[in-house]
Amino acid sequence: MTAARAWRARIPHPVVDAVVVAVAVVDVLLSLGEASRSAQALAAVACGALAVRRRFPLTVFALTLPASLMLDIVFAPFAALFTLAERSRDRRLLVLCALLFAVASAAPWPLDDLSPHDRTWTVVYFFYTLATAAAPVLLGQLVQARQDLARRLVQIEEAREHERLLHSQAVLARERAQLAREMHDVVSHQVSLIAVQAGALQVAATDPDFREGARTIRTLSVDTLDELRHMVTLLRASGGRATELTPQPTLADLHRLVTTSGIEADLVGELPHDIGTPAQRAIYRTVQEGLTNVRKHAPGASATVRLWRDGGGAAFGVTVTNTPATRPSLPLPGSRQGLVGLRERAELLDGILESGPTADGGYEVRLRIPDRTG
Repeated sequence: MTAARAWRARIPHPVVDAVVVAVAVVDVLLSLGEASRSAQALAAVACGALAVRRRFPLTVFALTLPASLMLDIVFAPFAALFTLAERSRDRRLLVLCALLFAVASAAPWPLDDLSPHDRTWTVVYFFYTLATAAAPVLLGQLVQARQDLARRLVQIEEAREHERLLHSQAVLARERAQLAREMHDVVSHQVSLIAVQAGALQVAATDPDFREGARTIRTLSVDTLDELRHMVTLLRASGGRATELTPQPTLADLHRLVTTSGIEADLVGELPHDIGTPAQRAIYRTVQEGLTNVRKHAPGASATVRLWRDGGGAAFGVTVTNTPATRPSLPLPGSRQGLVGLRERAELLDGILESGPTADGGYEVRLRIPDRTG
């Protein structure tokens, strides 16, 4: 099945369209007989229109109806009806098109007075043609369902990979949190005691060399405490990725993140690039998680990433908003770790993370960070 599908995918569309037009021409030639010039012209239009049926399926189907009324042709309207059924999700439109084709094929041409016997057979032929028209409609819907299923399978695999990544992030985050607690509760406490004792020795010492040694110990202890506090902050702010031990993403990386997100997304607004590195990382991770959730929970939706700054300059942040989904979302389990980690990042920066549905049925994630540079 996969090999056959791959083989069909390698055939260029122009080649397929040329074959469809050629078969339609043969069908018309077999049905011409004593047809008038107007009937021949309409048949030529119907056959030629099949070349653009992928772009304008409804228009092409409408162009085949006059030829179906004047000539006993089948292939051109069937090809157009199949393409329309493959691309349209409007079932009522498909039923209407099938009815129109059945009427055009069953109605006699020229339209003149019919005997009761002819009218009876016209009605019989109408229902026969309508049943026949169901074949391309059902086949087109089947191809559409198969394409939807293939996309769903890809989404499921991507979601599973994302869940595995989230699990590894959660494990690493727990390990880092435990390490941060140990460093804060044990190491920092012991270094603080060393600094206090060194300060006491510096005050009590009478020998200048001894006093200088105690001062050096106290200075180094204080510097070590500052470094430990910085390391604890980094460990707690970690999103759990192993790559966060490497140089972290900044605002300059947002454009690439948005353009490679796999969804229709726009980046608007800007922020100064001299804001703090932890704030830049928090904004980047918020956008990353927001776009991931759009791709996972709102198939077909578009997103807008807006960088903003308060008019008074008291705060800045980012808002990720998406439109409602155009297709049903996958019923996949979630670890719920993403937004929790973002809230923890926001709290470390004394910021606020808000998330929730919008009035039009979409979703919004908003990060606000106070500006301490003013």
